Amino acid sequence: MMLSSDSLVLLLLCSHLGLDDDAPKPLTLREWNSLARKLQAASLRPADMLAVSANDFISQLTTGEAARIAELLSRLDPLHRELERLARLGIFPLTRTDADYPRRYRLQLKDSAPPVLFYAGEKVLLGQPGIAVVGSRHLDEEGQECAHFIGNACGISGQVLYSGGAKGVDTLSMDSALEARGTAVGVLADSLEKVVRLRQAALQRGDLCLVTPYSPNAGFSVGAAMGRNRLIYILADYAVVVASGAETGGTWAGAVEALKNGWVPVFVLEHEKMPAGNQLLLQKGALPFPYPFNEPPLRLSAWLKEKASGLSKKPSQPELF
Repeated sequence: MMLSSDSLVLLLLCSHLGLDDDAPKPLTLREWNSLARKLQAASLRPADMLAVSANDFISQLTTGEAARIAELLSRLDPLHRELERLARLGIFPLTRTDADYPRRYRLQLKDSAPPVLFYAGEKVLLGQPGIAVVGSRHLDEEGQECAHFIGNACGISGQVLYSGGAKGVDTLSMDSALEARGTAVGVLADSLEKVVRLRQAALQRGDLCLVTPYSPNAGFSVGAAMGRNRLIYILADYAVVVASGAETGGTWAGAVEALKNGWVPVFVLEHEKMPAGNQLLLQKGALPFPYPFNEPPLRLSAWLKEKASGLSKKPSQPELF
């Protein structure tokens, strides 16, 4: 596996790979961005941190920062061993310095984009035209039918199905897309190594990409699940919220954030028995997605485009590496 020196530095500084329990913690997103600005001000690239001359730059940091960065940069051997282990599982890193890092993350999140991603499968799918489907794990009959319909429509129309890869809406829509011989991207909050083992067939066919901003063996946490929600929305052209709690839960928080930032047109499943959260999201400016949906599956993307026409997008801003 070939890694650029820039990517190697980001992995050394911003990932947990190869770290012992007693080692310093990797840099947070905020800490990396602060360091990146200092590097840019000094006309340096991340790769320059590996050169002997970088000692002059590091010495200008605080004593605590300098010691921490020096120790993180010193773990080349354990990092390479862990990367080799992950490669045998079909898992690879992708950093903000790589040319094939998802462009939509760069444009929409700027310096809030994750410094490091890990993926398995067909990475070219990341950011291809498609529809995000999100919602709670527990669905009524209308929600199940909607998730199945959108996944199937994506499959037969060549649109990528984007989801969080969790139980409920995510799995139902993803399975429907893959069963229709389509493609899907799962943006995971945890357990990439485990899910890779369960999804081998689709990964080997090139029909699926699994990606996470967290360590491949990370366990579940509510914070991680909330943090990755934006990464689902931003990859897609449109998002459909199938079922949401009212002012609570990850689905609600992710949808509100997407609406506030205007990342993507957000549709919400509308029907007589819809959850209270769906109604509140409609009041916040989400667009209604009717149940039953009376258009043929092949018309779904065009229908979403027609209904979303006129929505304004926020301009992009410069990015950090």
